[in-house]
Amino acid sequence: MSSFDVIVVGGGNAAFSAAVAAREAGAKKVVLLEKAPKEQRGGNTHFSGAIFRHVFNKASDVARFVPDVEQKYPGFHAGVKPYTAELFREDLMRVTEGRTDPVLSKILIEESWDAMCWLQDTGRHKFELAQSVMGIKVEGKIKWPVGAIIRTVHEGVGLSKTWFETGEKVGVDIRYDHAVVSLTQDKSGRVSGVVVRSPKGLQTLTAKAVILGSGGFETNPEWRLRYLGKPWDHAKVRGSNFNYGDGLKMALDIGAMPWGHWSGCHATPIVATAPDYGRRDMTDKTNRLSYTQGVMLNVEGNRWVDEGADFNSYTYAKYGGMILQQPKSLSYQIFDSKVLDLLEPRYSSSEPFRSDTLEGLIDQLKIDKKQALKTLNAYNAAAAKGGAFNPAVLDGHRTEGIEPAKTNWAQKLDKPPYLCWPVTGGITFTFGGLKVNEQCQVVASDWKPMPGLYACGEMVGGLFHYNYALGSGLMSGVVFGRIAGRAAVASSGKTAKKAKSAKSAKSAKSAKSAKSVKSKKPAARKPAARKAARR
Repeated sequence: MSSFDVIVVGGGNAAFSAAVAAREAGAKKVVLLEKAPKEQRGGNTHFSGAIFRHVFNKASDVARFVPDVEQKYPGFHAGVKPYTAELFREDLMRVTEGRTDPVLSKILIEESWDAMCWLQDTGRHKFELAQSVMGIKVEGKIKWPVGAIIRTVHEGVGLSKTWFETGEKVGVDIRYDHAVVSLTQDKSGRVSGVVVRSPKGLQTLTAKAVILGSGGFETNPEWRLRYLGKPWDHAKVRGSNFNYGDGLKMALDIGAMPWGHWSGCHATPIVATAPDYGRRDMTDKTNRLSYTQGVMLNVEGNRWVDEGADFNSYTYAKYGGMILQQPKSLSYQIFDSKVLDLLEPRYSSSEPFRSDTLEGLIDQLKIDKKQALKTLNAYNAAAAKGGAFNPAVLDGHRTEGIEPAKTNWAQKLDKPPYLCWPVTGGITFTFGGLKVNEQCQVVASDWKPMPGLYACGEMVGGLFHYNYALGSGLMSGVVFGRIAGRAAVASSGKTAKKAKSAKSAKSAKSAKSAKSVKSKKPAARKPAARKAARR
């Protein structure tokens, strides 16, 4: 049996934020338990695009993270709009249909800038502009959307690698092949440690506090079927193949309160030939998010969604799930050559179908060919109405007279060659989690905080419902991981102080009793003195 100040369960962005924050707050012995072997470490963080959504009040603030931004992108400061707390809040409210937890979302927004600075200063991360995903070239200049535009260098691979390096440098004890199977509690009900399956067999590790940062249940087909329904049990998993909901289960087993949107998840359009689980060499390169510049047909030959409802950073996490719900969980993204320079670079990681005619393209697909051509002809007849095409704004370049409409970027498909990428829906993480308070302490089903137990990252329930704004998940991991790490240390310190005070009070009481006994006449009070001593 080993004893620690803080045990952190998980090996991704949120878990390391908690572990490093705990060390920074004064915890001497912090252990991080990574379920995976070293060569598969890092959870979903390794597979992420590593974009962080955060508040900044003027464009020049970004120079703190990317000092040479103006040299690399002349005119950047003049062309980027501030991303205020109000805008962040509006985005969260819009994509979650007003259901985001008001307390947690307020913390996420208000702490996002400081958390970014902490990532750079304490976490030792390096940043760059996410030009390949977020930058849009218009008339030779890069235009940037309002919101998330910064990512870590080398994306998720760099984010994960740097966290492990920083953790080691600050003295976090990192243990691989350590799968936590249950939580332990003392007689008072306080969480006192974990039971872990390690290369040495089952072990019990004790601690003053435990922080759960081990992600959702996206890898678990049985739970996906249970909570998300059909056909989620056969969805491809974009990231780690270790996230089975272990942390959620062990917390629920001791009375934690489930919270948030348990039938919701973050999914994304990915190439249909993607593997069943994320490939470490591919990371997020299976994503296919430029559907805004074309049309999507299902196997029945029909359009089924407004591809231009909003920028893809606000729709992709929802549309991935909608694709999975289509017949055979398959859709076809079709583009003409006018927009090839607008497709994000990840499209180059697989070969599309090509043809100089729409008929020739459709003939290569496993689709209702007659209906598909009818749909495309109807789309072309209805497209290119309203405002002028401008990929950098919601341009109102729309269709008229068809359903579903395409409300922005609705150019005709009229410039060969034509290209098509078949896509399916890949699951990234689940929205259902645990209820936590403002200190990230897990709340029990009796609405009382559970002493000694904290949660962060994807295990925090209530932030995301129905949909998701790009970059807010990693930001949540840092914000609430840092809070959990600090709170766990503060709480354990208070507990120790309280225990010490109680011990001192007991000693003082005993001393007072002993003094009182000695003041009595010995002959008359000897039995009482012996009885007091036995206590």
